[in-house]
Amino acid sequence: MRSAKNFVLIGEAGSGKTETALNLALRMAEAEAGPVHFFDMDQTKPLFRARDAAGMEAGGGITFHFQPQYLDAPTVVPGVIERLMDEDSRVLLDVGGGPYGAHMIGQFSHILNRGNTRVLYLVNPYRPWSGRAEDIAVTMARVTGAARLRRPELVANPNLGPDTTAEEVVAGMERFRRMFPDDRAVFLCALEELCPELEGRVPEPVFPIRLNTLPDWLRDTLGNEDKSQDP
Repeated sequence: MRSAKNFVLIGEAGSGKTETALNLALRMAEAEAGPVHFFDMDQTKPLFRARDAAGMEAGGGITFHFQPQYLDAPTVVPGVIERLMDEDSRVLLDVGGGPYGAHMIGQFSHILNRGNTRVLYLVNPYRPWSGRAEDIAVTMARVTGAARLRRPELVANPNLGPDTTAEEVVAGMERFRRMFPDDRAVFLCALEELCPELEGRVPEPVFPIRLNTLPDWLRDTLGNEDKSQDP
């Protein structure tokens, strides 16, 4: 996180970009590395948007930026260039899945292709459309081409949802390495509670993830519901 000031997270829909970006932002804020700005650049109508995490702003030290979307018209969040150019700010761009979502950040490529930016491409080897390296390479080329970005670094996010086990993370990483024998993941994402079990079992750095984007109905199934309104 200290290697750059700007971070762009891209990848296919459902790869875990928003959750990873939120956790990176929270870690940066906790480290007091300067003002942290989270830009919701997703125009592909995901289930979760940065605006839904606005409650984290006061306690987490993060400023969320988003632009309301009218029907299907793509809208650009204001202030992106100013924050990208501000050396005192740490900036995270959560970009929509696929080439369509990535197209809108092409206008910032002259800044994002500088040395103070890291472009991270998330891969969940368990996703149905991420089963072959060839398919991922084609999608990655389309996404980076639309965004006018250099080839990104890979981040592994092997999970099957909130009930993922340590064994499934290890098996997912084995699948990831077979898919990318010539590339090493910058880090892998794993649920925070699984990290002790993964110690010594994977060579990649492990980034602990706290789930912030669970829908209410899934929180209920996991026993995390707010019972304050119960009769």
